[in-house]
Amino acid sequence: MGKSLYKYVGPKNFGKIFSSPEKITVKCSQPKDFNDPYELFLTVDFNQRPDVIAFYEEVIGELPQRATTCFSLSPSVLPMWAHYSQNSEGFAIEFDEEKLAEAFPESSIADVDYRDEPQEALTDMLFRASEIGKGRYVFLLQSWVFKSAYFTKTTPWAYEQERRMVLGEAEVQSVGDLLLADVPANCVKSLIFGARSSAELTSLLRDKAAELGCNFYEMKIGKSSALPYFIDSTGSSLEFNGTDFQNCSRSCASCSEPLRKDLKLCAWCQINESHLEAAAQRNPYRIFDRYGLLDSYLDSMNRITENFQKK
Repeated sequence: MGKSLYKYVGPKNFGKIFSSPEKITVKCSQPKDFNDPYELFLTVDFNQRPDVIAFYEEVIGELPQRATTCFSLSPSVLPMWAHYSQNSEGFAIEFDEEKLAEAFPESSIADVDYRDEPQEALTDMLFRASEIGKGRYVFLLQSWVFKSAYFTKTTPWAYEQERRMVLGEAEVQSVGDLLLADVPANCVKSLIFGARSSAELTSLLRDKAAELGCNFYEMKIGKSSALPYFIDSTGSSLEFNGTDFQNCSRSCASCSEPLRKDLKLCAWCQINESHLEAAAQRNPYRIFDRYGLLDSYLDSMNRITENFQKK
């Protein structure tokens, strides 16, 4: 199995993605339609002499708009679940990159390099091509600019952990205003439904996973860690280790959340009636409220806080 790539999908797109038993239809976009207004921008340092920039415009000009589809290297990026899977109501698809590359031989697949400044080597190549004027330097400049443009983004986007596939023209079909690519079903390694997915979508995904013969996971939001975890079809707890899913060495026997200590239950699931009663007895607000003093106490504390903030 090759490297795993993850595509986050909104809940309403199930029928569009799984349009037939033999394929998974994914949407592609041209960079001009991406949500980053600086797509294709990070190539060379444009703070140069006007004659150098004029040469860049002459030999590079406007970069071609190639159909591109985007993946993440991780299934546990919460902003991705929020943005692309509609606040975790959708799902994610795990693809096998090796099989994707076989299915789309004209495509280029690479990690996105996150940086805020262009590569110095590319700017140096621009000067070399401009000053020397040899064809091979122009050819290298064009090749490097294209790769840098398509596979470089500024650091605010680094949380996406993006890996892109830029497809060949013959590998994409136009349907109205949409650019679509049909991915063979054997490229799918797993389906992962979000923590807020509906029962209907979960059932559809479970059935589709069985049809495809792939793994099926549930993404879970725990109460003890800010990192999501996953439950497989057997009920076992899994964590994403940065490369793959792995079984948790310890997990709560009640809620299944991974444990960092050698315990049977997490602290939340250990709470019993005696803990709740003791906590209530130690809560000073309950005492204030019992004697009708809670509102006046909070008013006085708020005034103290406001006066302190004004100083």
